[in-house]
Amino acid sequence: MTDRRSKVETVCVYCGSGAGKNPAFTDAARALGKALASSNTRLVYGGGDLGLMGIVARSVLKHGGRVTGIMPGFLHAREKLLVDVHELVLVDTMHERKHLMYERSDAFVALPGGIGTLEEFVEQLTWSQLGRHRKPIVLVNIHGFWDPLLELFDQMIGHDFIRSGFELKMSVAESADDVLPVIHRVLAELGGETKVAKPAVEKL
Repeated sequence: MTDRRSKVETVCVYCGSGAGKNPAFTDAARALGKALASSNTRLVYGGGDLGLMGIVARSVLKHGGRVTGIMPGFLHAREKLLVDVHELVLVDTMHERKHLMYERSDAFVALPGGIGTLEEFVEQLTWSQLGRHRKPIVLVNIHGFWDPLLELFDQMIGHDFIRSGFELKMSVAESADDVLPVIHRVLAELGGETKVAKPAVEKL
């Protein structure tokens, strides 16, 4: 089946469980949370109360928005949960977490973060590159944090590891305030179609 929703109802945000050294990162997380709440867009995220994850989620809640947190049980013992979320889903594995975040979200956004943030973001890029979905993907490049990654992508293209027909379907926003306008622009270009027909058997 194909999802033809033209409205973004939920946005998945990937970001660090630490706050980073640049105050601009925390400012961006707060601003994004406020923007999501103000537009009545539900946040889907990793469920933690630490770092940028906790900041963006608490900002959504502070401004009257709704939050869904999804966390594997084994991380529950290591990371502090944000108990104030409207919905907290505990799953068994990281694979289940990522797939459920995908299923629950209309778009994906990456703020600054570490290896986990990068892995989750790149997985969505890969699924999009392989034609498994057409949901908007936005990299929020606060103070050039993601410049080395963008340079690496250019390197891959230059060496023909990212070839014609397999282009990276992503957008770059320079500020948190740009995120939702970028998502809506991409969705309008897609005509509201963000999913593709699933094969008879799909393995993750």
